[in-house]
Amino acid sequence: MARSARDVAHSAEPILHRAARIEDAFHDFRERRGRRRGLAATIVPYTGYGSTKWVRVLGRVVLTRPVQDAGEPRYASVRGWRSFWSIPVKKAAVRVTVGGTEHVVHADRGGVIDAKVEVEIEPGWQSIELRADGAEPVSAPVFIVDPAERFGVISDIDDTVMVTALPRPFLAAWNTFVLDEHARRPVAGMAVLYERLARQHPRAPVIYLSTGAWNVGPTLTRFLSRNLYPPGSLLLTDWGPTHDRWFRSGREHKVDSLRRLSREFPDIRWLLIGDDGQHDEEIYGDFVADHPDNVAAVAIRRLSTGEAVFAGGRTRAEGVDRHRAPWVSAPDGAGLADQLSDAGLLPGGAVGPDLENPQAPATD
Repeated sequence: MARSARDVAHSAEPILHRAARIEDAFHDFRERRGRRRGLAATIVPYTGYGSTKWVRVLGRVVLTRPVQDAGEPRYASVRGWRSFWSIPVKKAAVRVTVGGTEHVVHADRGGVIDAKVEVEIEPGWQSIELRADGAEPVSAPVFIVDPAERFGVISDIDDTVMVTALPRPFLAAWNTFVLDEHARRPVAGMAVLYERLARQHPRAPVIYLSTGAWNVGPTLTRFLSRNLYPPGSLLLTDWGPTHDRWFRSGREHKVDSLRRLSREFPDIRWLLIGDDGQHDEEIYGDFVADHPDNVAAVAIRRLSTGEAVFAGGRTRAEGVDRHRAPWVSAPDGAGLADQLSDAGLLPGGAVGPDLENPQAPATD
């Protein structure tokens, strides 16, 4: 017996965990109340990426008060709790104009837009337009990777480019929900290292991969820009219940993102940058083992003794094969830059593996 289209669509929807149903009901209540108070839908654009044949569109649809002051400074003081209290617009339909064509995508349960659209587009920095009912159209930057590019950077954020002490529960809560974003400190020397990498590889994609919530995407973007880190896409996650569990797995988010990037750009060899205060070494080590041809090197920022004590120790991965790709480690950007120079990824050191020919041996 044939099923109706409605039955098929219903069966395709995942059965929601009880926590997810509670969260959805709470968001529905807040959205109805917010609209009665005059709040309007707003699209928060995030930096996307893609190839010359497709674009990954990233953003979030939330309810906010209409902007009263058009001259409000871009880097206004923002406290983290405000971003976490925003009201998401669930399943919002968003019209994406890219490369002269329009595509309709939908936000998820948390208002997050994460969609891949097929399009012919030129490499380099491009701009796309996002529109939704009741929301002002916004532009979002996207970086289109040149088909000839063979190098890219994937970087953690917390305690790698920004001192956040994320493993320390109380300080992490303070940093995330209370602390003014201008009080966040960059890790010494890392911005200079990233600028040197960008100058050495001007067409390379830069991806900032973090277990942080999408809510803080604008805050992180402003922090990176203000501290002169090269622009790139943020790959964050949506805190809270999923359709089948109470909480999302940050480790799983990173593992899945790395695998996806290796599929999307099979010819790119990535420089993986992280720290030894969480699970970056283990995650990167597994990725090197599974995708050795997609890794140019691994760079690990070592936490200071104080940071390591408060973080509960270092999580140095055991059994990682460090011979399939160069591994470097230092407490700051300057130390990592010196070792990456020796590995041939920055000028000034010995010539390392040929990035255009992964099988070519290193030379002195």
